[in-house]
Amino acid sequence: MFPVSEQAPALRRADGSPVRVLVVDDEATLSDLLSMALRYEGWDVRSAGDGLSAVKLAREFRPDAVVLDIMLPDLDGLEVLRRMRADTPEVPVLFLTAKDAVEDRVAGLTAGGDDYVTKPFSLEELVARLRGLLRRAGMAAARQGSELAVGDLVLDEDSHEVRRGDTDIELTATEFELLRYLMRNPRRVLSKAQILDRVWHYDFGGQSNVVELYVSYLRKKIDVGRPPMIHTVRGAGYVLKPATGE
Repeated sequence: MFPVSEQAPALRRADGSPVRVLVVDDEATLSDLLSMALRYEGWDVRSAGDGLSAVKLAREFRPDAVVLDIMLPDLDGLEVLRRMRADTPEVPVLFLTAKDAVEDRVAGLTAGGDDYVTKPFSLEELVARLRGLLRRAGMAAARQGSELAVGDLVLDEDSHEVRRGDTDIELTATEFELLRYLMRNPRRVLSKAQILDRVWHYDFGGQSNVVELYVSYLRKKIDVGRPPMIHTVRGAGYVLKPATGE
């Protein structure tokens, strides 16, 4: 399990929705691992295993950044980049390559790639490089100072103050930690096991009633009398998202 970043606030699009990242690599295991790591950043991630699929998906998904393998089974990464840039000239592209020759790096950057990493690479380094590209492309931090905001719900991590709209909400320390975890992962379904591990720091083992109990506490304070933000996804977990209409 990848830890949710404790230091860097999640990047968001101008409308507050998650950053969109397209991962293009024909190695399914690597693609899945990378996609999982990026989802833990709170980003919306799609993947493609070949160049033609990547170009088609990019037109539909409109990613904010692309992680692109140079060696693909049909089109090479440079051609994929050329076709993507014909539709979205400004999209940042981070190249992945198994090659270590200087000319390959130069070719990728000369073709319009914004950065590259050479396989094998550190996931932490790749995520950091991608965050840098997204910031330069104009993506903003999800919070200013110490605040997290989802819809009309605002949580201050320093003062531990919470409000929804104009109403202040008093939370216990555990309720606050649970809400903070949900708000750091808006629109993402979090399992009871993940919540137990992050909020209570122990493995899932018949303790789901603890999560259910504290979610019910939060709902009484956050959602009662208002359009709901905390939702149960049957068989999967819980998700927090802006109320309908926001």
